[in-house]
Amino acid sequence: MWRTGHLSGGNAEYVEQLYDQYLNDADEVPEEWREYFDSLPSIAKQNGGDVSHLEIQEYFRKLGKTSRFMPVLSNDVVVNSEHENKQVQVLHLISSYRVRGHQKAALDPLSLMHRESVPDLELGFHDLSPADNSTVFQTGSLHINRDTASLREIVEALENIYCGSIGYEFMHMVDLKQKQWIQKRIEPKLGNPGYDSEVRRHLLERLSAAEGLEKHLDSKYPGTKRFGLEGGESLIPLVDELIQRAGSYGVKEVVIGMAHRGRLNMLVNILGKNPADLFSEFEGRAKYKSSGDVKYHQGFSSNIMTPGGEVHLAMAFNPSHLEIVSPVVEGSVRARQDRRQDPMGHAVLPISLHGDAAFAGQGVVMETFQMSKTRAYGTGGTVHIIVNNQVGFTTSRQDDARSTEYCTDVAKMVQAPIFHVNADDPEAVLFVTQLALDFRYEFKKDVVIDLVCYRRRGHNETDEPSSTQPLMYQKIRKHLTTRGLYAKELISDGVVEESEVDEMNSSYRNALDTGEHVVKSLVKEPNVEMFVDWNPYLGHTWSPNYNTSLRLETLEALARKVTTLPEDLKLHRQVQKIADERKKMANGESLIDWGFAETLAYASILTTGNRVRITGQDVGRGTFSHRHAVLRDQNNENEYVPLSNLVADPKMFGIFDSLLSEEAVLAFEYGYATTTPNALVVWEAQFGDFANSAQVVIDQFITSGEHKWQRLCGLTMLLPHGYEGQGPEHSSARLERFLQMCAEQNIQVCLPTTSKQVFHMLRRQVLCPLRKPLIVMSPKSLLRHKETTATLEELANGSFEVVIGETDDNIKPDQVERVILCSGKVYYDLRAERRKREIDNIAIIRLEQLYPFPLENLEEEMKQYSNVSDVVWCQEEPMNQGAWYSSQHNMRFVMKKLGLDMELRYAGREASAAAAAGYPELHLQQLNAFLEQALGPKED
Repeated sequence: MWRTGHLSGGNAEYVEQLYDQYLNDADEVPEEWREYFDSLPSIAKQNGGDVSHLEIQEYFRKLGKTSRFMPVLSNDVVVNSEHENKQVQVLHLISSYRVRGHQKAALDPLSLMHRESVPDLELGFHDLSPADNSTVFQTGSLHINRDTASLREIVEALENIYCGSIGYEFMHMVDLKQKQWIQKRIEPKLGNPGYDSEVRRHLLERLSAAEGLEKHLDSKYPGTKRFGLEGGESLIPLVDELIQRAGSYGVKEVVIGMAHRGRLNMLVNILGKNPADLFSEFEGRAKYKSSGDVKYHQGFSSNIMTPGGEVHLAMAFNPSHLEIVSPVVEGSVRARQDRRQDPMGHAVLPISLHGDAAFAGQGVVMETFQMSKTRAYGTGGTVHIIVNNQVGFTTSRQDDARSTEYCTDVAKMVQAPIFHVNADDPEAVLFVTQLALDFRYEFKKDVVIDLVCYRRRGHNETDEPSSTQPLMYQKIRKHLTTRGLYAKELISDGVVEESEVDEMNSSYRNALDTGEHVVKSLVKEPNVEMFVDWNPYLGHTWSPNYNTSLRLETLEALARKVTTLPEDLKLHRQVQKIADERKKMANGESLIDWGFAETLAYASILTTGNRVRITGQDVGRGTFSHRHAVLRDQNNENEYVPLSNLVADPKMFGIFDSLLSEEAVLAFEYGYATTTPNALVVWEAQFGDFANSAQVVIDQFITSGEHKWQRLCGLTMLLPHGYEGQGPEHSSARLERFLQMCAEQNIQVCLPTTSKQVFHMLRRQVLCPLRKPLIVMSPKSLLRHKETTATLEELANGSFEVVIGETDDNIKPDQVERVILCSGKVYYDLRAERRKREIDNIAIIRLEQLYPFPLENLEEEMKQYSNVSDVVWCQEEPMNQGAWYSSQHNMRFVMKKLGLDMELRYAGREASAAAAAGYPELHLQQLNAFLEQALGPKED
C-alpha cells in the first residue's frame, strides 16, 4: 500500500479525500496515513495553507503516474521516487521502534534477561542500509523538534528514546489520543529527562534511606525474616514521587496495597512509622491486643505534607496471599471516593504494588483489572507498580514462570500503558513515575510501572538462593547497589562530593539509632477531618436482642413511596404483576413477601441516613427473580430504581450487577465495608456455593481481620442455600466452613426463615453499633413460600429473633415428648410432614442464628417442655457438613443445664463427599429418610 502505485486507479479518489481531510485536521485521519502525508512535499505550505480540491487531485494524479525510478515535478520541485519510497520506510522504522523498541531496551540491571533479536528494528528490514545514514529525511510525527534529520540522527534518537533504560509498551492501545499523548511526553526528551542537581540529590537521599534501613536491620537482627528491599531500592523514590506529585494534583488520600517484599522499608521511609516501634516488634516488645500478625503483613496510616497540602496515607493490611490485597484496596478507595463525592477519582488515589511472579500468576489480578472501568468498581485508575525481582521464590526460568514475554502482559487486556524501567537508573525511574501519574490523571485509567530489579537475598533472609539460581547470584554478589552506582555517577558529574554521600548515610543511621521519624514531610499533628470516626463502633459486645422496631406510620409511608412508580414506565408483564402485588402489600391488602420485606428494610435504613450498597452477579433483579430493585423500561431499557428516589441523594443507594467474579468482587466489598462503618454493604452470591471461589477472602480477611489487624467490618454476605434437588453445585453455601471458623465472636451466622426475620436482621446489621461480618444462609424456595410472609405490623414491631419457638397452636408444651432443633428451610419440610402425620407431641424449635450461639435463648425455649424424653437435631445437609459437627456441643450444653440426661440424636443425610445428590429421585429419597428419622418412632 505504501508504494506510489496505490495512488492511482480506483484508490486515487479515496486518497484525495483523505489528504483533503488531513489538510483540514490531521488528527482526523488514521495515524499511518498522517505519517505518510507528513512525509510528502507540502503543497499546502507552499500555497499558504489555502489549497483547492482541484490542486489536490492534480497533485496525486502526477504522483500516481510516477514509478519509483522516475522523478516527478510537483510545484516546480523535483522529487526522486527512490527517496520517496525510502522516506516511507523511515516512517515504518519509526513506527517499529514505537511498537517494539522495548524489546531491545536495557531493562535488566544484571544483564541476564533473555532478549530475542528484533528484526524490524534493523535497517535492512525496511530496505534501508548504512549507505542511507547521511541522507536527510522528514521526521514525520516523531517529536524531536526537527522536521528533517539524517537517518543516522533519527536512529540515534529512536535508540535513546525507546531502547535505553525505559521500555515503553503503549502501541497496543486503540485510543489514538492516549498514544499521541505518550509520544509527545517521551520523544522530545530523547531519552534524557534532564533533572537538575537538587532533584538528583533528593534521589540519592531517598536511595540512601532505602539502603540504610535494610543494612541497619541486617546488622541489628541478622537472619531474621523481613523480606527486604535490597536490589529494589528505587521503589522508595518512586513511591515518594508518586505521593508528592499526587498531592500537587489535589489528592487528599492515597491507599497503598502491597505484599511483604519491601513492606517494612515502605512503612518507615514512606509512611513515617517510627523505627523504634519497628525495632520493638523485632525484639518482641510490642504490645499485643489479640492474635496479631507478623510485622511484614501489618498496615499503617499517617499524614504527609505535599506541595498541594496534607495527604492521608493508608497502607492496607495484607496476608501472604499476595495479590488478594489489590481488590481490597480498590474497595477502600471507592468507599473514600463515595464519601468525598469524588466519582472521577481526583481526591483519592489507589497504588498497588505487586511481585512479578504473582502479577503474572494470580487470577485475581485479571479480575481486578476487569473491574477497573465498571460502574460499581471503577476508581479513576490505579497506579500499578511491579517490583520485578525476575524470580518467584525459586522459579526464574521464564518458560516455567509464565507463558508471556513480560509478567505485565495481563495489563494489556484493559489497554493500560506499561512502562518497563531499569531500577538501577533512578532518573529513568523518576521519569516514568511522573509520566505514569500524569497519564492516570489525564485519562482516568490504570497504568503499570514494571520496576525491573533483582533480589539481593533469597526469598527471605533465611533462604539461600545460590542453590537454585547460581549464575544470577554470582552476578549479584559482584554488582554494586543502586545507591552506590548512582552516588558514583553524581560524584563524577560534580553534583555531590564524596563527603556529602557519607554524610547522607551517617545522618540516616543516626536517626535510626535515636528512634527518630525519618520521613521529613510527616505531619506530626494530622488533620483529623481526614479520618473516619470509628469510636461509636468500638467496645461493643454481642447481644441477642436489639430493638429494630419503627413506627407503623413510617413504614407504611415508605411502602407507599417505593411502590409509586412513574406513569410512563413500561414494565415487563411479569414485573408489572409483581409491582401491582407490592402495591397491595403497601396498602395492607396482601401479606409482605420476602422480596418486599427486604426492600422495606433497605428503605428504612436509607431514611436513617445510612448508605446501602449491594453488589453481585444478579442483584438488580435477583437470581431467583424476587428482588426487582432495578426496573427496566421495556421501550428504551432505561433503569428506574425506586430506592434511589427515596432520599435526596440518589447515590446513597447503589445496586450493581457485578462482573462474573467472586474473589475480586468480595474482596472489593470487604475493603469498602472496612472503610464505611455507617453503611449496609451487601454481597450476594448467585448461588451460595460460588463463595468457594472467594475462600481466601473469607479465610484471611472476613473471619480473621478483626483479630489479626483490629479491623472492624460490617460486610453482609447473602448466600443462597437450600437442598431442593438442584445438585451438588446449587445447594450448599458450605455452612460448615463458616461455622468452623467461628471463634471470639468474630462473625454472625444467620439462617432467617421469614420475611419478618430478614427485615429485622438487615436493620440490626446497620442500626446496632456492633460491626461484625454477617453471613446469611439466604433461601431460594422460601422466597415465595406462603408461610414466610408477614404483616406490616409484624415488620414494624419487634426485632430479629435468634431462636423461634413452637408456633403451631396444636402443640401443647406439657404434651411434648420430643423436641426437634433445626435451622433454615428444613423447618418447613418438618412442619409439613408433622401436619401430614397429625403429630401433636413433637415441638420444633428454629435456631435462626448459629453464631454467636444463642445459649440463653435456646434454654428459655426448651425449659417449657418438662416431659421431653428425646431431643433431635435435624438438618438437610450431610452429617459431615452443615451445623452438626460445629454446633452440637452448644446444644448439649443447654440440655445439660436443663437436666435433660439423654443423648442428642442426629437426623439428616449421611456423610457425603459431595455437597448434595445430583439426581432428583435420590434427593427425595434422602429427604423422606431423614424426615422419618426426625418424626418417626425412636429406634432402640
